[in-house]
Amino acid sequence: QVQLVESGGGLVQAGGSLRLSCAASGTLFRLGTMGWYRQAPGKERELVADITGSGNTIYADFVKGRFTISRDNAKNTVSLQMNSLKVEDTAVYYCTANFRFRDYWGQGTQVTVSS
Repeated sequence: QVQLVESGGGLVQAGGSLRLSCAASGTLFRLGTMGWYRQAPGKERELVADITGSGNTIYADFVKGRFTISRDNAKNTVSLQMNSLKVEDTAVYYCTANFRFRDYWGQGTQVTVSS
């Protein structure tokens, strides 16, 4: 059983930066694709970015050029550096990881961007 714990959320002004981190526990094996989703009030959960074990990345169009995803395979961690934050980036951000054909989710961390 894999557990994911996010950290780094908070309140920031528009134009500011935050860094989210996610640590996985419960396995010594390398996880598969890891990523970040977000869900704003009244909206569906959406992909922000993900990264494979070999470092290939996918970004949603709305974060390209502003967010950067990275991972540490030795530690089974994934991070999301968020720059030039906008009010519309306000959401709960969830870490996800795939391991042995099953997707695992963290509890989420709130990111609030004020104008």
